[in-house]
Amino acid sequence: MSRLQANALLLLAAVIWGSAFVGQVLGMAGVGPLGFTGVRFLLGALVVAPLAWRERRALQAQGHALGVPELRWIALLGALLCTGVVMQQIGLMSTTVTNAGFLTALYVPLVPLLAWFFQRQAPHWSVWPAAAGCLGGTWLLTGGSLGAFSPGDLWVLASALPWAVHVLLVGQVANKLRGAYGLACGQFLVCGLAASAAGLALEPITLQGLASAAGAIAYTGVLSVGVGFTIQVVGQRHAPPADAAIVLSSETVFAALFGAWFLGDRLSAVGLLGCGLILASIVGVQILPLLRARLTSTS
Repeated sequence: MSRLQANALLLLAAVIWGSAFVGQVLGMAGVGPLGFTGVRFLLGALVVAPLAWRERRALQAQGHALGVPELRWIALLGALLCTGVVMQQIGLMSTTVTNAGFLTALYVPLVPLLAWFFQRQAPHWSVWPAAAGCLGGTWLLTGGSLGAFSPGDLWVLASALPWAVHVLLVGQVANKLRGAYGLACGQFLVCGLAASAAGLALEPITLQGLASAAGAIAYTGVLSVGVGFTIQVVGQRHAPPADAAIVLSSETVFAALFGAWFLGDRLSAVGLLGCGLILASIVGVQILPLLRARLTSTS
């Protein structure tokens, strides 16, 4: 696969994930945030299951079987994923798709900070201006007033923490399991079962409600959870890391575009400036360390 083809796949993943925010909003017309999350992640697990099964058989043939420690890691990542998604989903009940897209992306500068705090991995200097830029962009996104945060904004903002912990651990766990598809399917299954159980206990779930949300569940489950993750894995195997960082960061932009197109979201000039500052900080914290490493290796 060429670099151009790999970048095209990553761009498609960003488009799918950005547009999925609209589906997440529309889907809650028939079911609550817990039920919607549960069903779509169970559907996503079914999509990835054939790939996971094939991968697992190959690993078993090499003598690599899943043990209790590996299953615990899958359960932990599934719980983190469920926490982040449900918090984001609750937030979407009272914030815009545009705000949700940019506020969710604040997990990016959080990851190196958490790696420094928990794993003693010194962060690149770019983390500090990026973190400041994200804070400033968030302030501008609310119109320059902390009092303008809606409850939904706060829910989505809080979801950045479990997202960041999940991103920090997922690569390491995938290496422990020697495969990405089994981990993806397992964590989707844990997330789907946990959210479904909580939804059955706490929300009114009816067949009529599920039927009215069927289109949104299918789109976000099959495309966002199943297909989006798969093409991301394939694309990142062939795309340079700097390319992947920039292309995948465009998810926030697509969230804003789809929110404006389908839901009529609009931002003030100050809000647009905030979005631009957040996006610039996200891209910078990903590519500056990579550029420095590349310059060092070629010198």
